Amino acid sequence: MPIRLPLGDTERPVPRWALRLAKALPFVLLPHCVWRLPFAVDFRMGTVQPEFFPWWGAAYVVGLSVLTEALALLTVMGLVGSWGEVFPRWVPFLAGRRVPPLAAIVPATLGGLALVALWDTMPLAWFGLFGFHDVAFTNGWWKLLANVCITPVMLWGPIVLALTYAYYRRRRPA
Repeated sequence: MPIRLPLGDTERPVPRWALRLAKALPFVLLPHCVWRLPFAVDFRMGTVQPEFFPWWGAAYVVGLSVLTEALALLTVMGLVGSWGEVFPRWVPFLAGRRVPPLAAIVPATLGGLALVALWDTMPLAWFGLFGFHDVAFTNGWWKLLANVCITPVMLWGPIVLALTYAYYRRRRPA
């Protein structure tokens, strides 16, 4: 049975493009999250790395993938869902109160800019520009697979910024 998220159930209508973009975000990040998981069992996916794998490495890798998807869903629910307008019932002391627009706009903008700074420099590393370096791989096929799986994450920051802009336009005073 498909999971139904209450998206677009806001006071003012969410633009169609924003709704589609928001629904796509968790799936855009999924290849990157799946790419990480073999590292949890110390399978190196063709990377040339030192043999050291800390005891907490598996929990870190799995936790990072879960956190990535959770943040994507939080972005969706906060910027195109009702959570961005009224605090959910389960939030202590704030349940049912209106969300001040800046309480969503400021963190979403800062997060989107941080994601752009973090991920959108990857092409510089691929080509070794400006001191950025890519991870070494045992052969070109592993590198190609890594790039195919990891490249969509470069859209995360721009998507968050676009959804934040749509949220701002929808929540601004008329």
